[in-house]
Amino acid sequence: MAGAPRLDRIDINILAQLQENGRLTNVDLAEAVGLSASPCLARLRRLEDAGYIISYNARIHLPKLIEHITVFTEVTLNDHRREDFIKFETAIRRYDALQECHLVSGGYDYLLKFVIRSVAKYQEMMERITERNIGVEKYFSYIVIKTIHDRGSVPVKSLMEH
Repeated sequence: MAGAPRLDRIDINILAQLQENGRLTNVDLAEAVGLSASPCLARLRRLEDAGYIISYNARIHLPKLIEHITVFTEVTLNDHRREDFIKFETAIRRYDALQECHLVSGGYDYLLKFVIRSVAKYQEMMERITERNIGVEKYFSYIVIKTIHDRGSVPVKSLMEH
């Protein structure tokens, strides 16, 4: 990232600690990474300002709140011009049920992840998507039966090791 501050092991540790618990007080964070409170806060602000930290969120245990399904959807576009990708990407962002959208290599163009109330609601949404003429040639749906593991965060420390 051009113009972004260089990260050292303490910065990486700050990011990892916050991924584990975004509610850490600055004092507890400082203790966990081996700094005093003031320098820790300065580093935290620098990481936020540089865009390394984009939000602080609560992970909700959705099954306690409401019945729902998770569906992974493979989407293939009719055409593959730049404007076709832009048209699809712009339109698909409008669906609240969409959690993730990835342009992928392989046998299809996009892998989408939806969280929605039911199979019937998912099918209604997919019918609306295909009727909107946003370039969808075909799609395949994979309904999640059981989530075995959901880390919820990327293992920053492991990824950054040399």
